[in-house]
Amino acid sequence: MDEDSIKKDKAPPKNAERPLYSPEQAMDYLDSFLEDDGKSGQASQDQAPAKEYPRRPEPEPGSPLERIIGVLQTVFDPEIPVNIYELGLIYDVGITDDGRVKVVMTLTSPNCPVAETMPMDVEYRLGCIEGVQAVDLELVWDPPWSPEMMSEAAQLEMGFL
Repeated sequence: MDEDSIKKDKAPPKNAERPLYSPEQAMDYLDSFLEDDGKSGQASQDQAPAKEYPRRPEPEPGSPLERIIGVLQTVFDPEIPVNIYELGLIYDVGITDDGRVKVVMTLTSPNCPVAETMPMDVEYRLGCIEGVQAVDLELVWDPPWSPEMMSEAAQLEMGFL
C-alpha cells in the first residue's frame, strides 16, 4: 500500500460538514435543555457561575493551530446546526513543536447522544492533519456547557442575538 492511499483513507467524510437538524429543531432542543423548574428557555438562577476558560487567541494564518481550529469547525453537534468550536465546546487547544495536539472539550450534556462517538471523531479528524503525531483529548464536565459559551456568530445563528 502506498502513502497516497493511506492519506486518502484517513480523510474525514465529506458529509460531516452538514448539520443533521434544522435551526428550528435545534432551538427546540436548546429550549428543552434550558428549561428548569418551569422556566422555559432560562437557566436556573441557583446554579453556581461556570468556571471560565480563557478564549483562545486568534492563530496566525496558515499556522498549525489555525489548521486544527479549521478541522474542529467541521465537526457538528448533530442536534445543533453549529460547529463544536463556535458552539463553545472546545475549552482549550494547543500543539507542541513535535506535533502533539492537546484538546480540552466538553459536550452540551453528559447525557448527550454523541458522548461516546464525538470525542473519537474529533481525535480521528485531528489525527488526519499533516504533521500531527498524536492527539490527547480530555473530555471535561467542569465548567458545564451553557449557551453563553457560544461565539457571537453561533448565538446569531441560533437566534439568541
